[in-house]
Amino acid sequence: MNPTIYGPYLWILTVLLVGRVVGQLIVARWAPRWLPPMEQWQSGLLPYPLLVAGQAIVLTLMIWISMDFSRGAGFWVRPMPALGLAALWWSYLYFGAMVVRYIVRMVRRPDQRWLGGTIPIIFHSLVAIFQWLFGTYHASWR
Repeated sequence: MNPTIYGPYLWILTVLLVGRVVGQLIVARWAPRWLPPMEQWQSGLLPYPLLVAGQAIVLTLMIWISMDFSRGAGFWVRPMPALGLAALWWSYLYFGAMVVRYIVRMVRRPDQRWLGGTIPIIFHSLVAIFQWLFGTYHASWR
């Protein structure tokens, strides 16, 4: 299987997450009115500095993976069927958890239907899709 086929899709998901992190940083620093307020960008489960550190780690990994897939060479494109299967199962659980999270949020906060507070849910879902693509590539080597 040609890994470069996955490259553009992985990059799109990576760039979208970069946009989310940059938007969140702008809101945290300057709070412009043209972007949603901070409470829309994070659930509050993690202190903001810890959240940004985690996002930086995830983005670094996503960029590295995307680069390897675009080049068709590197650590992340070497066939790893077991990792691929694990990534697929994790992506299903992760995406499913985001569906449940959305439903719970909409039940608890009917005043914010349909999109209120969904920025974290949407972007976690995009990370799950990234993991699904990664897993699909690797699992195909079984």
